[in-house]
Amino acid sequence: MDYSFPRLPNQSDLSEIKEFLDEKTEKYNNLDFIGTDPIQIPHQFTESQDIEISAFLASTIAWGQRVTIIKNMQKLIALMDNAPYDFITNSKESDLDRFTHFKHRTFNGDDCKFFIQSLKNIYKNRGGLGEVFENLFIEEGSVFKTLAKFRDVFFEIPYQERTQKHVSNVLKNSSAKRLNMFLRWMVRKDNSGVDFGLWEKIPMSELFLPLDVHTGNVARKLGLLNRKQNDWKSVNEVTQILRTLDPIDPIKYDFALFGLGVFEKF
Repeated sequence: MDYSFPRLPNQSDLSEIKEFLDEKTEKYNNLDFIGTDPIQIPHQFTESQDIEISAFLASTIAWGQRVTIIKNMQKLIALMDNAPYDFITNSKESDLDRFTHFKHRTFNGDDCKFFIQSLKNIYKNRGGLGEVFENLFIEEGSVFKTLAKFRDVFFEIPYQERTQKHVSNVLKNSSAKRLNMFLRWMVRKDNSGVDFGLWEKIPMSELFLPLDVHTGNVARKLGLLNRKQNDWKSVNEVTQILRTLDPIDPIKYDFALFGLGVFEKF
């Protein structure tokens, strides 16, 4: 069957697409997926703070080849003595010297040092990543506004201008792929055991698709997305359609769209 549609699909088409994507979601939303994905990094830990911190850092550098992402994250975790929360909260300024030569694409040692300091501020003064995101969502009432406000929190301590590019700005129409992926990891909960479901005060129904070149191309081929740019307007457009397929857990289809693009070259 040809699953290409020249415009947004009608109800009959959507029914076929839902059946197709449900099948692919079941195929890829399982523990076998972890072995090739950066989500394996937080899966090394059992304490919620370690999971949050390692997941945030892994999602931050999650662009480029996944093998390289995982390799560099393993290096970063080792630099934190394989204990992210303990290192973040107890490290001294002199301890940051070890990150001087860390590099992943344009994310360099200076960026890394700031991220460590900002996370320390968040855990020491704001209760941690989970509390910040959940409280912002309760206050703002939407993930979009939560992401915008989180960026303000993250850069509330002195920073270098260059580091700002490593935390997406949805107010400038960024797709915020990495932040949306981080939220998927932290918020989604099902029986597959891939995502963590640690943050229960943010509903799964409010999440947005982590839109990248793979999920975007597949969504366009399926007729779920007309817009050509991978920006926030596209994120919103495709997510609204996914919410018609599953109003409770629309972002489970990230597994299907990503798997079709990366593993099946759909």
